[in-house]
Amino acid sequence: MTQPSDKPALAEQYPLTPDGRYLVVRGRLWRAVNPGLTREERQHLVDRLMDARRGVAAARRSGEAAAPRQARDRVNAAKLALGERGPVWWTDGAPDLNRRLVRNTPYANWFAERTGKASPDDPQRG
Repeated sequence: MTQPSDKPALAEQYPLTPDGRYLVVRGRLWRAVNPGLTREERQHLVDRLMDARRGVAAARRSGEAAAPRQARDRVNAAKLALGERGPVWWTDGAPDLNRRLVRNTPYANWFAERTGKASPDDPQRG
């Protein structure tokens, strides 16, 4: 029998912006996975990503000079295929705000309302 977790649900812990383009992690935007991928495609790519990340750790332990670079290249390839890196997967011409602080983006007010923190537009913000 599984015990209830005190850990917040992933969606609460890392909220998705209203347009689904980014997750917010510690106040920073990170590009979300391309929603155009099928569940099977996404799972296959996530599995490849996890294998590649384990490969990075193993490569570091191996002491072989080129191994970490090759493993990181596999991580990058999986992230590109997932849509987390490289060209944006949306088609409306909106800029890529990946890795920017949410408070410095058009999502600032949405995030402030969600978290109860002052937004950049709040006159009471000090």
